[in-house]
Amino acid sequence: MAELKILIVDDDLDILDLLEATLSGEFDVVRAATGNQALEKVKTESPNLLVLDYMLPDLKGPDICRAIRGDTLASNTPILMLTGKGETEDKVEGLEAGADDYMLKPFVPQELVARIRMLIRRSRANLDANPLTRLPGNASITKELREKIEAKEKIAVLSIDIDNFKALNDYYGFEQGDSAIKTTARILINSIQKKGNLDDFIGHIGGDDFLIVTTPEAAEEIAKKIIADFDAQAPLFFQEKDRIKGYIETKGRDNEIHKFGFPSISIGIITNTEREFTHTAQISSLSAETKNLAKKFNGSKYIFDRRKE
Repeated sequence: MAELKILIVDDDLDILDLLEATLSGEFDVVRAATGNQALEKVKTESPNLLVLDYMLPDLKGPDICRAIRGDTLASNTPILMLTGKGETEDKVEGLEAGADDYMLKPFVPQELVARIRMLIRRSRANLDANPLTRLPGNASITKELREKIEAKEKIAVLSIDIDNFKALNDYYGFEQGDSAIKTTARILINSIQKKGNLDDFIGHIGGDDFLIVTTPEAAEEIAKKIIADFDAQAPLFFQEKDRIKGYIETKGRDNEIHKFGFPSISIGIITNTEREFTHTAQISSLSAETKNLAKKFNGSKYIFDRRKE
């Protein structure tokens, strides 16, 4: 299977066939014929790039661009817009809505492939993001924490980890593991949107480890929302037969066979309301310590480190 996934969106089946024939030799191609199908596949397929028709039966291309740019997990996905129109205002509308590039139909296949390669190279060069969730990665996390320290802002840092993720990943395979991680990312984003602040930060450290930077006042409500939503979703990470019995059996870290129930989530919360944060390594160490303490207890839980300096 090709490494990179391209979502092609057009209501003309002949154009879809041509796009697929042009791209399938180099990319993993996913098709959609309507705007709503496209938005759903952006969530379920996590494409590396969209080739998007300007005019669709249900949504216009610019409307789809705006929806994607408003989705944290997909906001950095490159979009190449195709149209049969040549009017300047259509190009401007598409680009202002968030399209990265523009081509007129009929297109030259070799030029289309070249444009796609260029957009992907540019995206990789400019984006520090986890390739699975598209959330900011470690460089962005460090930058965010450093800026908060230098500004002497009062912050809360939530360190988040999925319990028994290795067992889930080993038992069902990496595709189910990846799906659980993406679902968790959406839960975190939704929790910030419902209980946090507009400028809260969420980063993906790697694997099943995430980090949120918020205000001290919002931290506990965000943690409670994450736990409630994760616990509601966790049984769906199991296949039905395992969901009914409530556990899977696989090797643990000790290489022995154990029973593992539904995944849970552990959250460690630290703040600088009673201590001073002086460097990012200090935050990393305290976050890991608090999260690891939370992981010692069964089930989803958060621990708020209220120790003073």
